[in-house]
Amino acid sequence: MSHHFPAQNSLSKILRMSIPSGSGEFSCRISVMTKLACGIALAVLSASPCLAAATRFEISYPASAAAGPITGRVFIMISRNNQREPRLEISRIGVPFFGRDIEKLAAGQAAVIDSTDLGTPVESLSDIPPGDYYVQAFINIYSAFRRSDGHVLWMHDDQWEGQRWVRSPGNLYSAVKQVTLDASKGYTIPFVCDRVIPPVQIPPDTAWVKRFKMQSQMLTRFWGRPIYHGATVLLPRDYNTTTMSYPVLYEQGHFGLGAPLGFSPDGGGGRSGSGGRGLEFYTEWIKDNFPRLIVVTLQHPNPYFDDSYAVNSVNVGPYGDAILQELIPEIEKRFRVIRQPWARLLSGGSTGGWEALALQVFYPEFYGGTWAYCPDSVDFSDVEGIDIYKDGNAFYKTIDWRREPTINSREINGQVRSTSEQRNHFELVNGTHGRSGEQLDIWSAVFGPLGGDGYFEPLFDKRTGVMNPEVAQYWKEHYDIRYHLEKHWSALGPKLVDRLHIFVGDADNFFLNNGVHLLQDWMKTTKDPHYEGYFVYGAMKGHCFSGPENSADRLKEMAQFILSKMPAGTVAEWWKN
Repeated sequence: MSHHFPAQNSLSKILRMSIPSGSGEFSCRISVMTKLACGIALAVLSASPCLAAATRFEISYPASAAAGPITGRVFIMISRNNQREPRLEISRIGVPFFGRDIEKLAAGQAAVIDSTDLGTPVESLSDIPPGDYYVQAFINIYSAFRRSDGHVLWMHDDQWEGQRWVRSPGNLYSAVKQVTLDASKGYTIPFVCDRVIPPVQIPPDTAWVKRFKMQSQMLTRFWGRPIYHGATVLLPRDYNTTTMSYPVLYEQGHFGLGAPLGFSPDGGGGRSGSGGRGLEFYTEWIKDNFPRLIVVTLQHPNPYFDDSYAVNSVNVGPYGDAILQELIPEIEKRFRVIRQPWARLLSGGSTGGWEALALQVFYPEFYGGTWAYCPDSVDFSDVEGIDIYKDGNAFYKTIDWRREPTINSREINGQVRSTSEQRNHFELVNGTHGRSGEQLDIWSAVFGPLGGDGYFEPLFDKRTGVMNPEVAQYWKEHYDIRYHLEKHWSALGPKLVDRLHIFVGDADNFFLNNGVHLLQDWMKTTKDPHYEGYFVYGAMKGHCFSGPENSADRLKEMAQFILSKMPAGTVAEWWKN
């Protein structure tokens, strides 16, 4: 944030005054006026709140909490109340917090956060209004990843929490202090991060839900440290008393350890549901005439995000290959699934919606059909409001003589939730070099090229919003789904007919409906074969609209689809409808 000094502006105005030349009297006046202006400037500057006194927090940790030294990032979080810990109130529209990178910080040594550090939604500590607040400090610990491409990256090593630093095991945090903050008077407040986040508690397996986690050899070679992926599997009724094999639905989405589709015998909810919905789905799942399917959610967190987007990437690694060649074969070895494309379906929402569509498009001979809900941008001419092909700046639109802020997200009624600049500064405070664990950074990591320092080459400058057209072209050629379909339709089209089902709300909070409309408009023009896809829009529905059907009805729809694709003579023992 830039600070404005009135005295400097006044001085500039005085010195820019039009004074006739060639007169000793005027020269004398200029000298006097200059001295007067400089005196006023110095007086005002000395009274400036930004320069009056130190405004800083000192953050340390004891050897009892971590041996050190620590390379990572320190944070200060500020809340108006103590209803929750400030670290748990961080979000896109949450409490103010500020961060700074640290390198080899020893136990007992203090790191500093002051008014020069970027914050969000308040950009500087000097802008926090005077008052009493509840404040907490935090240390996010990075590890060295000595990648196979020769680069050494310092990033947070996921601890099976889904790349969420505020709750990642091993990270350090302080007690909450109630303090008085007044930037005009200055302050220096120490914090000691002596509390350690404990390991993740994995839910126990049940008769219905099984979990496993395995080290990926491919990903471990790429990253130079052990990298894990895993699965949570929902089994059908009577699985343990039969010998038959079942169709499988791979439900894509953000990292989670809850049961697929919100399945919950006690009404507690699971991955995608809660409360009564989980119990309602369970009631349908166990009925005699309900299709017997296996539903699987995949877990593949990585150093950038809670999810890899399930494709190969120069920055994130060969996750597409690892999932197809390591994780799914392990699932098929452990559980009785039908190992045929017609019996493998995909679904997912948001991040999972993009994955569900991309996996069907990029691996059309492996999967038999997809149901993609509110998918992340399927046409990069609208990436949460940014047209990466035409915009010169990710934060503003140039409209004739005007420059208007790019809207990142909205409420269903159209009101602005946040701008692109606010959203990206939120990510930048979370972490530099794309280490925020947030949405636009993972898109840049997955879709973008490798940068010279080993981190991804940014699509745009996180501070200023200035775009990089060369990076935009890389995104297009590798991961723009609509463009990929158009470019390869003659080969892909015959393999995708009848297999694409896409759902989105027409008031999606992140404007994801815009890319879906562009995809549908193009699919209406397809030839050889002509296939328009199946699109459903929810009027005045936000993120993440998945159609009018509930989970049970959707599975019945999918089961009917599988029946229509089974080879002639195949007996569907798994559904006695």
